[in-house]
Amino acid sequence: MSKIVILVGSMRKGGNTDLLSASFAEGAKRNNEVELVSVADYNVNPCIGCNSCFTREKNECFQNDDMNLIYEKLKKSDIVVIASPVYFYGLSAELKAIIDRLHTPMRNEFNIKKLALILVGAATLPELFDPIIMQYKLVMNFFNLKDCGMVLVRGAKDRGDVSEDALKEAYNLGASIN
Repeated sequence: MSKIVILVGSMRKGGNTDLLSASFAEGAKRNNEVELVSVADYNVNPCIGCNSCFTREKNECFQNDDMNLIYEKLKKSDIVVIASPVYFYGLSAELKAIIDRLHTPMRNEFNIKKLALILVGAATLPELFDPIIMQYKLVMNFFNLKDCGMVLVRGAKDRGDVSEDALKEAYNLGASIN
C-alpha cells in the first residue's frame, strides 16, 4: 500500500480539477492511502530564491506559512499526483508556488518514488499541455522518479464540463496504482 498525496492546484472548489482529482482518489483508495491537498486550503508564499533553506537548521524556509504543513505530508508520501487547471499553458500560480518551494534540501528527506499528472484546460489545442508535460518529464528525470500516468482533459471550461469518460479515465488511473 502506497501513500499518495494529490496536490490539487485549483482555487475553484468543486471545479473540473477537483472532480478529476476526486475520481482519481476514489480509484486509488482501493489499494492505497490517499490524501487530497488543495491549494485553496493553504496559504503558501512563492519562493524568493534566497537559498537560506540551504543553511538554516533543518533546511527550513524562513517563510512561516502553510508550506510547512505540506512538507510534512510530502515527507510521508510515496507518490505525488500533480492536478492542475491550465489557464495560460502552465500550472496554476498557487500550485507553482508549492512546487517552487520544493527547491530546498529538505526534499532529500522525501520518499517519493512516483509521479502522476492530471491536467484540465478549456482550450482544445493539441499542444495545450506540452509545456507542462516537458517540465513534468524533466522533474522525473532529475529525481529518477517513475511515471504513473497522465490524464489530460481538453475543452472543459466551465464547472462540470469534464466528461464522464475523463472522470472514468482518472478513476482507472488511480485504481491502477498499487
